[in-house]
Amino acid sequence: MKNSLPEVPVLTLPQALPPPSARRAVTAMMLREMAGTYARTPGGWVWAVAEPVAAIALLSAVFQLAFDAPPLGHSFILFYATGYLPFMIFTDISVKLANALRFSRPLLAYPAVTGIDALLARLLLNTLTHLLITLTVLGGIEILFETGAQYAPATVLTTLAMTIALAAGAGTFNCYLFMRLPVWERFWQIATRPLFVISGVFFLFEDIPAGWRDVAWFNPLLHITSMMRAGAYPTYSAPYAQPAFVWGVALACLVLGLLTLRFLRRDLTHG
Repeated sequence: MKNSLPEVPVLTLPQALPPPSARRAVTAMMLREMAGTYARTPGGWVWAVAEPVAAIALLSAVFQLAFDAPPLGHSFILFYATGYLPFMIFTDISVKLANALRFSRPLLAYPAVTGIDALLARLLLNTLTHLLITLTVLGGIEILFETGAQYAPATVLTTLAMTIALAAGAGTFNCYLFMRLPVWERFWQIATRPLFVISGVFFLFEDIPAGWRDVAWFNPLLHITSMMRAGAYPTYSAPYAQPAFVWGVALACLVLGLLTLRFLRRDLTHG
C-alpha cells in the first residue's frame, strides 16, 4: 500500500507576487514620490549625485592637507567614498522610511492603500536611487583617479544589501514613533548625530584604541563601512566584521516595526 503524502501547494510567480491592486498602489506612490522629490528641483537627480560627491571631495581635501596618506591604500578619495557612501545610504533611507507614513497619511484613508505600500514605495525608489548614485560616484572615481582598487562584486553587493536592510529596519521601527511621539524624533536625531564620527567613515576599526574596540564593535555601521572597504581593497579583509550581526539587528528592528504598524493601523489612519 502506497503512503499518501499531503500535496504541497506550489506557488507560481504571479501567485507569489503581491496582488495587482498592491502593485498599482506602490507604483503610483513611487511616481508621486519622484514628482515630489526630484521634479520640483531644477536638476533634481543631479543634486542627489552632487551631494555625496561634494562631501567626499571635501573630506579628501581636508584630510589630505593633514596627513600624508589615508589609513588604507594611497587614495584619499577612495577611502572616504567607501566610508561615506554606505553611511549616506543608511541615514537617507532610514529617515525617509521613518517619515513615509506621515508623507502618505492622506492616502492611507483609502482601503486599497496600506502602510506597507507607503514603506515599500519609498524603500524601492530610494534603494534604486542610491544604487545608481553609488555606481555613478565609484565609477567616476575610477575613471578620474588612479586608486588601485580591485572590487570584489560579491562583497560590495552584500554590503549594500546589508546597508539597505539595516536602513529598512531602523526606518520601519521609527515610522510610527515619529508620527505619535515628536519628542522621539528629536531624541533620535540627537542620538544618531555622532554616528558620522563613530561609524568608520574617517578611520579603520584597527585604529580604535584597544579599550574601546569591544564597545565600538556593537555599532552595525562600523561593520558595514569595514566590509565596503574589504570589497574595494584586495589587501584588506576586515576579519572582525560580522554580517550575521548586522542582519540580526536589521531583522529585529524590521519585525518590531511591522508588529507596531500591524497592531496600530487604526490609529495611523484615524488618529
